[in-house]
Amino acid sequence: MRGRTIVGAALAAATLFAGLATPASATSPGRGVDLGEPHDAAHAHNDYEHERPLYDALSHGFTSVEADVWLVDGELLVAHDLVDVDPGRTLESLYLDPLQDLTRGRGRSVYPGWDGSLQLLIDIKSEGETTYAAVHEALAEHARLMTRSVHGRVKTGPVTAVISGNRPLETMRAQPVRYAFYDGRSTDLGSGLPANLMPLVSDNWTKLFTWQGVGPMPAAERERLHAFVGQAHATGYRVRFWATPDQPGAAREAVWSELAAAGVDHINTDDLASLDAYLTSH
Repeated sequence: MRGRTIVGAALAAATLFAGLATPASATSPGRGVDLGEPHDAAHAHNDYEHERPLYDALSHGFTSVEADVWLVDGELLVAHDLVDVDPGRTLESLYLDPLQDLTRGRGRSVYPGWDGSLQLLIDIKSEGETTYAAVHEALAEHARLMTRSVHGRVKTGPVTAVISGNRPLETMRAQPVRYAFYDGRSTDLGSGLPANLMPLVSDNWTKLFTWQGVGPMPAAERERLHAFVGQAHATGYRVRFWATPDQPGAAREAVWSELAAAGVDHINTDDLASLDAYLTSH
C-alpha cells in the first residue's frame, strides 16, 4: 500500500501462519482450501481473531467476514486494538490476496455453484478519510474481485466490501467509481440513502432490544424487530446486529431463532462451528 501514515505504533513480531488444510464438506480444487456449504446468514464477527482468518470461516460456510483495520506506516493492518497490530497481518495478505486466488479461474463465486457475493466488512479503526483512501486503493488493485459502483450502477463481483467504523460518507457518495459500500445504522433507515451506496444497516442489539434470550421474547420487541427488518428490506437494505448473546446455550439459540424468523440477513457470531451447525440443522 502507498497510503500515508496516520497512526504511529510499535509493531509486533511477524506472525507465523497455520496451514490451510482442514476437514469440511467440499474442497477447493488445487488450492488446498476446504469449503463448507455456504450459509447466506452466517457472519464471522472479528474473523481475524480465529486461528486461520478467512479459511476457518470458509470451512464453516460463512458468507460474511469482518476485519478491523488500522492504517500504520502506509499499511492496512488487521487488529482490534492498535497495540496488537502486526506487520505480517495486512488486509491484503489475510483477505484480498487469498480471495483473489480462490476465485481465479473459477468464475463469479468464492463457493463453487453459489450465486452470492461474499461480504467483506471492513471496520475502519483509524482516521476515516486517509484510511478509506488506502482501502479504496487496495480494493482497486483487486478490481476483478470486487463488486463496484460505476456512476451509480452496481456490477456484482465475487466479493462485496462494506465499510463500517469510521466511515467517510460524503467521500464515498461523491466517488464516480467505488469498490466499497457504506454500512448504515438504525438512524439511517429513513435517510433515503440508496441501496447502491448503503446496502447494509447494522446496529448494537443492546441499544434497540432488552431481551437476551432468557424466556420468551417480549411481544412488543418481536414486533419492533420484524418492523425494523421489514422497513430495511423494503428499501433494499440488508440487516445485521452486533452484541447479540454469543455464549453457548439456550439463550443464544433462542436469539438466533428470533433473528432467523424475522429475516435478519447476517447473524453475528465468534463461534463458527456452532452457527454452522445451527443453520445446517434449521
